[in-house]
Amino acid sequence: MTESSSTRPSMLASPSGTLAHLTSVEELAGLVSIQPESTLSRTVLKEEGARIVLFAFDKGQVLTEHTAAMPVLLMVLEGRLAITADGRTEELVPGGVMHMGTRLPHAVDALEPSKLALIMLDQR
Repeated sequence: MTESSSTRPSMLASPSGTLAHLTSVEELAGLVSIQPESTLSRTVLKEEGARIVLFAFDKGQVLTEHTAAMPVLLMVLEGRLAITADGRTEELVPGGVMHMGTRLPHAVDALEPSKLALIMLDQR
């Protein structure tokens, strides 16, 4: 994770006049490893308005139905996942993104070893 800020005037200045900062995370998929018969998670970013949690699933691993307290984006980094929500199941593969509203019940099933970025859009 790289963080940078500047003392020079910038278009990134917030309305209060303080400088906003920039945080970046590189190589998301490399920050988690798939472990046999396991599901692992790791928070890699926690900033104003957003959090990113990475998941690594071995084939056959399942996150049973649950909800999120805020809107989320799901983005597969590697592999193939079946996401069940809103009465249907959709396959999510690398390059695909899925949005879910607050408190939408959903489940995740790893169809093959997979890595997922969960982007939580927290407006608090």
